Amino acid sequence: MGRHARSASADDLLTRLGQLTARAREEIEVQRARIELAEVLQRGMLPAALPTAPGLHVAARYAPARDGLDIGGDWYDGFRLPDGSLAFCVGDVQGHDVEAAAFMGQARIVLRAVAATAGTDPGLILHTANDLLVAMDSRLFATCTFVRFDPATWSVHGARAGHTGAVWAGADGRRGVQEDAGGLPLAVQEGEDYPVTRHRLTQPGALALLTDGVVEGPTVAQEEGLAEVARVLGDHLEDDPETLADRIMDVAEHTGHTDDAAVLVLRHDGPPTARRPGTAEAERQQPPAGGGRV
Repeated sequence: MGRHARSASADDLLTRLGQLTARAREEIEVQRARIELAEVLQRGMLPAALPTAPGLHVAARYAPARDGLDIGGDWYDGFRLPDGSLAFCVGDVQGHDVEAAAFMGQARIVLRAVAATAGTDPGLILHTANDLLVAMDSRLFATCTFVRFDPATWSVHGARAGHTGAVWAGADGRRGVQEDAGGLPLAVQEGEDYPVTRHRLTQPGALALLTDGVVEGPTVAQEEGLAEVARVLGDHLEDDPETLADRIMDVAEHTGHTDDAAVLVLRHDGPPTARRPGTAEAERQQPPAGGGRV
């Protein structure tokens, strides 16, 4: 009887282990399916194409977080404004769930709608969009950088709503992070103002708008990550923008990021005068790719 009881007990244990293993595999498959679905949903909210102009080359990348449902609030966008200039923005919504993804979609639509009707000034666009998002009475908020590229003057006008500074690099070897003045994140306080900084692009270079998931991780401080992006941007200016965007996303992988990560790269040839033979020395005396305030 003792041997029979022990045998039955062993059989029960093996059966139970088999059931647990099957359940674990099923849960893994379900979670994998949820991750894949969430990523499809997130990417479906991002633009299918980005605008360009003669001498301006654009690329973007997005990588989801690896926590929870994998639905995050990072986004990038680019579209043409009524006056023919180009708008580009990146943003990051608080949180990593379906609600954050929904708010991201709302913020992106609001910014586009405001830009189409309220003029082309980035500060005014953020100000108006902020008031509309505050009126929605959501418990969430979003950081954002919004820039306008004017192909007629080869200048970039930008405003920030509590967001990470853009990274720039120029053909003369200089590089850095734009830490221009900004305002509070969107949907925090009604009536917030967003200062606009104007930079004239005088030489070939690149500008990278990104979210903090690219440049910080569990063991990497944001300043360190930003410095690495500036190095990558400066060392690889000859790369096409798609390759540049991939290289910058590699920085995110090295930080061990647990947050979403988005990057938008604007690689430019400089104004027509900067592309003429014999002007390289003159351009080396000009401000960096980030430009000077005008």
